[in-house]
Amino acid sequence: MTSTSERVPAVGSSQGPVDGSSAVATRAPAIRTPRWVERILIPMGEMGLLLGTVVWSAVRHPRGYWGDVRDQMFDVLKLCWIPMAVSTVAFGFGAPGLQGGNIYNLFGIPERLGSFFIMASVREFAPWINAMVVAGVVGAAMTADLGARRIREEIDALEVLGIDPVRALVVPRVIAVTIMTGLLDLVALSFGCLGGYIAAVPILGATSGGFLSSFFANATVTDLWGSVLKTTIFGLIIGVVCCYKGLNAQGGPIGVGRAVNQAVVISFAGIFVVNSLFTAVLLGLNPNMQVYK
Repeated sequence: MTSTSERVPAVGSSQGPVDGSSAVATRAPAIRTPRWVERILIPMGEMGLLLGTVVWSAVRHPRGYWGDVRDQMFDVLKLCWIPMAVSTVAFGFGAPGLQGGNIYNLFGIPERLGSFFIMASVREFAPWINAMVVAGVVGAAMTADLGARRIREEIDALEVLGIDPVRALVVPRVIAVTIMTGLLDLVALSFGCLGGYIAAVPILGATSGGFLSSFFANATVTDLWGSVLKTTIFGLIIGVVCCYKGLNAQGGPIGVGRAVNQAVVISFAGIFVVNSLFTAVLLGLNPNMQVYK
């Protein structure tokens, strides 16, 4: 009589499996992706798909949504320009204005603070504050609006009627936020430099002509278009992220509030990453921008 050990081969032996069940039993377990990786990569992929859908819809049929885009742009301007003006003036006056001006004043050259504001306000602080204000005000409002439509099943009703919710709701909002964030950067630059001017001339005793001369001697067209282009990319990130979170809100009013918080935080994180990469590439391609005159 044959024993059990003689009938069933060992796992590591060279003898082949007797039947299919033995082959299944000796197969290595499948490797599972950690849940935190899935929670990061899957939404990123879906946001990329939403961005592609928005671009394809806007380019393929570039008519019928510009009236909504105009209305959304007016709402962005109405909601953002006052808090942006106050924030940029205060930030330009405090951080690069007084703090940077005191360092320049130690060397007796407070007029040279104008050159510092090319780096401080034009390249970094004004675009960053601009994006923060737009994400915190307009981005949160867009997420709440689309999230409320989702939990009231209005978006489902549009789909039943054969209306594309991305075309009707997302495309105008993304285009409006992208364009207005870039245009509002010009407002942020103006008020940010105004804050530096107030700190340098009345407070630190610099001459007005010296400050302006130092500022325009170091200002370049690359600084201006780089700042506007970078902020436009910020607006695209804000529009896509906030619309995605609004369309996928679930769980009632609490879920809408959660989606708003997540949208703003993800927008901030995306802005930080893009800002670092864009600035590094811009300065690497234009090394003359780092030389102050």
